Amino acid sequence: MNTSDIFSLAYRTVRSNKLRTGLTVAIIAFGIMALVGIITAIKAMNQKFTESFSTMGANGFTIRFKERQVHFGGGGRSNLKVAKKGSRKEKTSNLGKPITIDQADEFRKYYTFPATTGISVFVNRNTIVSYDTKKTTPNVLMIGADENYLLLNGFKLSGGRNMNQTDVQSARNVCLLGHDVANRLFKDNINRSVNSIIRVNDIPYRVLGLLASRGSSFGFSRDNVVILGYKNIDRNFSNNVSSYTVAVMTDDIRTVSEAMGEAEGTFRAIRKLNTTEDNNFILDRNDAIVEKAMKSLGFLTISATVIGLITLIGAAIGLMNIMLVSVTERTKEVGLIKAIGGKSKLVRRQFLLEAIIISLLGALFGILLGVAVGNLFSIVLKTGFVVPWNWVIYGIVICTIVGLLAGLYPALKAGRLNPIEALRYE
Repeated sequence: MNTSDIFSLAYRTVRSNKLRTGLTVAIIAFGIMALVGIITAIKAMNQKFTESFSTMGANGFTIRFKERQVHFGGGGRSNLKVAKKGSRKEKTSNLGKPITIDQADEFRKYYTFPATTGISVFVNRNTIVSYDTKKTTPNVLMIGADENYLLLNGFKLSGGRNMNQTDVQSARNVCLLGHDVANRLFKDNINRSVNSIIRVNDIPYRVLGLLASRGSSFGFSRDNVVILGYKNIDRNFSNNVSSYTVAVMTDDIRTVSEAMGEAEGTFRAIRKLNTTEDNNFILDRNDAIVEKAMKSLGFLTISATVIGLITLIGAAIGLMNIMLVSVTERTKEVGLIKAIGGKSKLVRRQFLLEAIIISLLGALFGILLGVAVGNLFSIVLKTGFVVPWNWVIYGIVICTIVGLLAGLYPALKAGRLNPIEALRYE
């Protein structure tokens, strides 16, 4: 018997035991599906992260408020990282205080590095926007910004114009509408929203421009926004403001570090920090945010791998048990093969091939199901079709190894059977 004959015999044996084969294939398939499905979903998330942050540019950074941190130490008492009462630090530090509009304006005034700067503030997600009798649900995100916000955050206009410096500094009641909000209020013709008078939390605003759609990111629509001038926010909604953010974008990525160094020095002076005090604000590079997000997804990849491998270990044990039962049931068949001249190594190869065939069938169905399930997540995120080709190959290799390990002992046991005793087996 040559290898093709052994493979043909092994395949016929696997096909003749449909129920047993189906159950084993299902166990292996679910293990591979869990592994490949989660990896596919994570790859879709990676793709979404890249799309979301690529518009911000790697040559930019933001200055934001550093929140007070609470650490729990010995004795069960909480230790706040604040200066002692009456010390010099308490008098000069702004620790625990958000970035104010005056501090943000001062930074733009005194920051001399050649770069584009912008000021923004997130107000709340409970805004209601209305036009005539139509109104949105109270879930619109209100943002205060300046004339550079669209450039610094990758927004584009599909109609109308952007706010200019005069609009922002004079605190005019003008705004930019997100695509979802305009569609809700002007469904028949969203371009009609430009120059219309709408009401934002019952305050009238003229719509200057309509933002082009940017889609959703992790379940949150980036089009469900209304952008006002940050000076107008300070006048009309100052009670809902937490802290202002300053964004900086240089012309050359090679100058970002230098720009950050100058920005840090400028803002330390504005925040009245002396040389012995730590920064009470944070400088975040845009590409560093992406890197942190990718690292977080790396932990999910490790978790998915562990879950998949645990499932495959269980599948390997089940496959080994089934192969051992198969050896017992086919003892007479093994004795007959040996009686007509079949060698022990041929018997071992047959049982090994049977285990590998079952494992590879499980891998095939598991990969198909995993890619399908993972891409359901990519549909939710509105990314392209994702296939983790490296993990497809890993899945095939892993299942081949599982088949070899699970079929090794049953194959050795079948190869050691005595042909005379095997023929007499009932």
